[in-house]
Amino acid sequence: MAAISRDEVANLARLARIAMSDAELDHLAGEMDVILGAVARVQEVAGKDVPATSHPLDVNNVVRDDEVVPSLSPNEALSGAPASEDQRFKVPQILGEE
Repeated sequence: MAAISRDEVANLARLARIAMSDAELDHLAGEMDVILGAVARVQEVAGKDVPATSHPLDVNNVVRDDEVVPSLSPNEALSGAPASEDQRFKVPQILGEE
């Protein structure tokens, strides 16, 4: 017995708002059946003693503590700008708005 029927694929496509032809539904139903069969085989192998993982290797985020440090003043930041106005970079208008 198939793990997923053509009608179930059609319903999933409808819920996802994906228009599919009859040939596409038939083809995808077969592919989904193969995918679900592979997942079922993996579930058979993964016993209760195997913890769930999202990555095959241990991944640790390396972050540093936040420290407040002096930064540039607005005048220093704008010192190399070709044009500035009201302590902001001034750039050419591109959208045609005022």
